[in-house]
Amino acid sequence: MDSVAVSGSLRNRLVLTLISGAAVLALLLFFAVRNFAVQVAQQGQDNILDASATSMLDAATIRDGVIELDLPYSAFSMLTTSADDRVFYAILQDGEFLSGYEELKFSDSPTFQTDLIRGSGVRKISASRTLIGVNRRAELQIVLAQTQDALSKTLDQISRNAALLGLGFFALAVALSFWASSATIGQLGKLTTSVTRRGPQDLSPFTKPVPREMGPLVGSLNSLMGRLDQSLSQSEDFIAEAAHRVRTPLATVRSYAEATLQRVEKEENREAMRSMVKAIDESSRAAGQLLDHAMITFRADHLVREKIDLVDLVNDLVQRMTPIAEMKDLSLLLRGDPRVPYSGDPVLIQNAVRNLIDNAMKYGPAESSIEITVSASPTLHISVCDQGSGFPMDEIETLTSRFKRGANAADTIGSGLGLTIAQDVAMAHGGKIQLENQPEGGACVALSL
Repeated sequence: MDSVAVSGSLRNRLVLTLISGAAVLALLLFFAVRNFAVQVAQQGQDNILDASATSMLDAATIRDGVIELDLPYSAFSMLTTSADDRVFYAILQDGEFLSGYEELKFSDSPTFQTDLIRGSGVRKISASRTLIGVNRRAELQIVLAQTQDALSKTLDQISRNAALLGLGFFALAVALSFWASSATIGQLGKLTTSVTRRGPQDLSPFTKPVPREMGPLVGSLNSLMGRLDQSLSQSEDFIAEAAHRVRTPLATVRSYAEATLQRVEKEENREAMRSMVKAIDESSRAAGQLLDHAMITFRADHLVREKIDLVDLVNDLVQRMTPIAEMKDLSLLLRGDPRVPYSGDPVLIQNAVRNLIDNAMKYGPAESSIEITVSASPTLHISVCDQGSGFPMDEIETLTSRFKRGANAADTIGSGLGLTIAQDVAMAHGGKIQLENQPEGGACVALSL
């Protein structure tokens, strides 16, 4: 199998893209949750500060021209937190400091501010109220601040929960990424399996539904297989036509060559004519087997199975080839089961067995026998064994290749297609052929179906 240039993994790229997106979304989720929590928590503290400052201002009055302010307990109790945050306040009248922490400065705007008091970060509010008495009008200003230890503790807890939520989301997204990539790439895997399972002669288009994104790929494959099918059909038609047109004139030339051989007296001329007859026989045989191979290739693509008895089929073939065998001082022996029913293409099977018997007659010595066995056990098979020199052991694995002949076949007429034809027929029926040498001498070919 030719090596394929591979650049990375589509599955890994898809997973990496999805995981990267999940990581970005997890970070965005973390910061979004934390920022929302900060806003909510800060809003809660601001509302409490505002309520406390309002409660203090409501407690202020002018009596006998003097401002009286009795800070209510509730104003401070509502600022109590689990972290015992410290509270700072400053009271001013018309901008003049009256009581509290002098470092607190009143600000007109904004109402809420974040500041640093005595080394601690605080949230403060500036609020004012105009007091009107009988003969006096005064502006009372309050600055109220609270540290944010409880808020920080709450935000830390929320941040941890948000981080756990982000990690959980990321882990789920990673799992979904692997699942999504497997489900997506799985469609390509199914297409690959479908192509792999096809036989070498199956060039029919893919008809199963595929995702829209794979449509152009499958369409291109179908178009390619259509062109290949057409090209192979044209090649097989050409071979069949060429073989058919060559065989007839070759037969005519052979007749003239044999007639001329009878009239030639010089030995060197007779030897030349014998060589011519042999070459004509080789060409005629090659043309005939090319025609057989083209026919088998076509029928294998359009296999028509019939219920047949393999014993009857082979017996009919043996009877027709017996006269040819007797001319070579060979005997054909049919053995095996009395009946072997099978559903297959009789034309292809008979053609394959005929080529195996023909090969055996070519390599079997005179006055020997060729055994043809048809049996259904242990597996359904047809074997043809001769008593010749056998197969060259170092070439036995390659002899089924097209036009491949063994080193011991140099002086024997042949085209190197007989075993190829038998193998193609076996594969078309879901079987195989097996070549081996017999211990007592001779070659044996088993055609299993």
